[in-house]
Amino acid sequence: MTTAMTPYLVFGGVAREAMEHYHSIFGGEYSAMTFQEGMNDGNPATADLIMHSSLFVDRGLHLMGSDAPIEMNVTGNGTIALSSDATDPADESKLTGWWEKLSVDSRIDEPLAKAPWGDSFGMLTDKFGVRWMFNISAVRSEEG
Repeated sequence: MTTAMTPYLVFGGVAREAMEHYHSIFGGEYSAMTFQEGMNDGNPATADLIMHSSLFVDRGLHLMGSDAPIEMNVTGNGTIALSSDATDPADESKLTGWWEKLSVDSRIDEPLAKAPWGDSFGMLTDKFGVRWMFNISAVRSEEG
């Protein structure tokens, strides 16, 4: 059995824009269903809002999201942490590229830079209010 933990983000009416934005950054397979498609309740206030969306980026990288029902108060989505494990040299450029794309129109809370523990670390809050932490481990040679 393969187990995964999947962040599920809840937005106040901008889930389609946010998830399509993440799709443009991370790639992968994106799907979305509106409340009208999923519930067919005929409510014009929620018809075009996203009831459920899914972005499969890669094995272990899955992001889901939806719009909150109108009566629900959206207070925040926590923090999503992306990190590498120092085993694949390609991870550094992939994560750095994601950082650069997510940085556009975001508030940089901690610039991506070498941290005291030797990795590159940075934090930002994107234009949808989602907080992201990046920890990019330098690939270490087997000699040292």
